[in-house]
Amino acid sequence: MPKINSVDDYIESHHHFSDGLNLLRSIIEKTELVETIKWNSPVYTIDGKNVVGMGAFKHHFGIWFFNGVFLKDEKNLLVTAQEKTKGLRQMRFESVDDINTNAVLAYIKEAIQNQKLGKEIKPEKTKTIVIPEALKQEFKNNEALYSCFKSLPPYKQKDYCEYIDTAKREATVTSRLEKIVPMILAGIGLNDKYKNC
Repeated sequence: MPKINSVDDYIESHHHFSDGLNLLRSIIEKTELVETIKWNSPVYTIDGKNVVGMGAFKHHFGIWFFNGVFLKDEKNLLVTAQEKTKGLRQMRFESVDDINTNAVLAYIKEAIQNQKLGKEIKPEKTKTIVIPEALKQEFKNNEALYSCFKSLPPYKQKDYCEYIDTAKREATVTSRLEKIVPMILAGIGLNDKYKNC
């Protein structure tokens, strides 16, 4: 997907759900949230804190609440995107007719109030990163590689370690090492190509 520069671009690039996305946007615009683009998607903030995001996918579109775990969800409209997701909750729709404007606005207002009250999931402290033996061996053979690895943020170090650690066969370990060594030396994270912002 090309880089999105505005919410209009985003909606235009998801024309099959444009009516629904425009309606959600108009609901959000009734609040004090500030519209921006992060991670190539519309995100709405208050005091620099992410409150609500908007997105479209192949079969549904919707909004997500960054700290949706704190919402009462009295109408049972929220879903958890993934099991590992702690705070994020989604409200999904398949057509514009699925949107209850008043309910959506009430949830957004509650999310804003929760943010103002400081209700948010704090990121967990990164645990000690265990470097797999194969990667340690590469570091012994190449001091510059180790130096570049240590200069990466902890989450990028962890991604690389898990990538090597999850290889089941020795041949896979070798091919993965061949792939990541130049990336580490270039200061690139394993998953940077998937992050557009």
